[in-house]
Parts: sequence; C-alpha cells; structure tokens
Amino acid sequence: MTNYNLKSGNQLSPSSIRIWRIVQVLLLFVGAGFLFGLIFYPDIGLQVFWNVFITIVPAFLVIAVGLWRNICPMASLSLFPRHIGISKKKKLTDTQSGKLNLIAIVALLVLVPLRHAIFDMNGLATALLIISLGVISIIAGYLYDWKSAWCSSLCPVYPIEKLYGLKSTFSLPNAHCDECHRCVTPCPDTTPEINPLSSKKTTYHKISGFLTVAALPGFIWGWFQVPAYPGTIGMQELFAIYKLPILGLLVSCMLYLVMKRFFQERVLISIFSATAVSCYYWFRLPALFGFGMSPETGTLIDLTAVLPEWSMTLLVISTALFFFWWIVFNKQNKNPWVIRPVYADKVA
Repeated sequence: MTNYNLKSGNQLSPSSIRIWRIVQVLLLFVGAGFLFGLIFYPDIGLQVFWNVFITIVPAFLVIAVGLWRNICPMASLSLFPRHIGISKKKKLTDTQSGKLNLIAIVALLVLVPLRHAIFDMNGLATALLIISLGVISIIAGYLYDWKSAWCSSLCPVYPIEKLYGLKSTFSLPNAHCDECHRCVTPCPDTTPEINPLSSKKTTYHKISGFLTVAALPGFIWGWFQVPAYPGTIGMQELFAIYKLPILGLLVSCMLYLVMKRFFQERVLISIFSATAVSCYYWFRLPALFGFGMSPETGTLIDLTAVLPEWSMTLLVISTALFFFWWIVFNKQNKNPWVIRPVYADKVA
C-alpha cells in the first residue's frame, strides 16, 4: 500500500514513487500499443480503443477520477519535461487559463461528432488525433508549470473530469507533484467538491463551465441519434453529424437556465452530471452488445441472438439509478481527487 502522511501533505516514500512511475510508464506502453494497433491492425485497434477503453473511461472518472489523474498517459507525457527539469515553468494568467478551458470544451464538442464520419472507422485518423494531442500536451508541459496548461486547462477530457468527478471515492497521494507550486487556482486535484463552475475568475471560465455542465447532457443525447457516415465526407454529411448534437446542446442549455431558478447551483450541477453520464451509458451499453442503431461501429460483441431486448432496458435503468445515487444523493463522498502535497514555499 502507498505510504503518505496526511499531516505533512503528500509524502510518498521512494518505493511508492517507483511503483507509481512503473504504472505510468506501463500505461504509456499501453498507449503506444493502441497506436500500433490503430495504424497496422485498424479493425482490432478501433474495437479496443473505442469500444473498450473509451467505453470504460466515463465510469472510471465517476468512481476514481484521482486515480485517472495519476496514471493518465497524456498527463505523464505533459509532465515529463517538468520531471526531467527542462520545463520553462511559465505561469498562466487567469485570462490565459480561462481561454484554454474554453478551447478544451469547444474542442471536445467539435471532435466528438467527427467520430461518426472519421474516427470510428479510420484507425490511422484516430492514431493521428492521439499523436497530435500528445504533442500538444508535451509542448504545454514544456512551456508552462506543472499541470496548469494541459491537465488543468487544455486537455479535452478535463471538462469531463470536473463534471463526472464530483464525488470522489477516495483521495490518493499525488503521484506527479511532490510539492505544490500553486500552478493553478483552485487546484482541481486537491479542492474538495471541485466542479466546472468552481472558478469564475474570467468570462472565459464562466462560459466554459456553463457549457460543460449545461450542454453535455443534450449534446450526448444528440450524438447517439446520429448514424455512422463511412465513405467520403462532404458538407451534407458534416451538417448531419453536427445537427442533432448541437440541437440537443441548445435544448439542454435552455433547460439548465430554466432549472437554475429552482435549484441551488451545486445541486443542479450534480443533476446534470448524473444525467450526462447516465445518458451516455443508456445508449452506449445496448450498442456495445449489438442493440444500437450503428452496429457496424458500436458493437463489441453481438448478443442479440442470446439476450432479450428487455435485458438491455433493465441494464440501462440500473446503471442510471446507480449514477444518480452516486452523484446526486450520496452525501458521503466529498474527498478531493488527490491529497495536496506540501507547498513549495514552505519547503523553501
């Protein structure tokens, strides 16, 4: 078990640090394996990446977002320049941080619909997307201090982490930061009950937080109403893959503004968080087993000849009830994602 001292912050023993580093390196090799499969064995690579890995990630973020923050391969890439001492360690201004937050959620909303037309069917395109994000994460870590530019600003998964990670199961030691340099405030890793609207320093923070909370349930619903568009992509296909997600986004935002009059902000955030992840699995789980509208891209194993359709209804209802209990009604889990390490200025 990892050893740390709650009184003095995140004090990992050398053996514990080695264990975390080994896990982080192993996950980087897993990521390299994904890229190899996507490029050279696209049929297998696409199945494993989209239908296994990406399907698991949302639930993982709900249950153990702190663990994900410690072992995420993109985070390890971004923090590598800092760990080897070549990062320029620039500080982001509040305005810069807010702009990067907004870019992250917009990038998510732009990239996800392209799965229907490109990424779900094209292993090379998916690999190039992952490589591009990896290069950007390294550049962000090289230029700016610790997690400020990538993990806590620009990463397209970061908005999802804040939305789904409202109720952390437990707090882990920080496996990247041995000291806290206040690279971003509030720190998403160590602030209990962090949410997308926790930071309202600039208009950019407010807009990005609003889009993350209010837009995603409707956007996810709309995304699952769009079929796959294999083959040549033109303006007509692009319009088709964005139309329903954007329509769902707008309806969801309007609903949020109406409900804001009747619910406290934190309660409303938890409701929309649970709705978003429940909506994802409501459509994703049946599709995974062959009951979806696009079986050519969304099926991991076809069980339509084995399982009755009502079993999928029971599965998705049970899953939704669990997420609403966990995120909205469960009052026990109010832990930060990870334990804050000692402040660097106090060490100095």
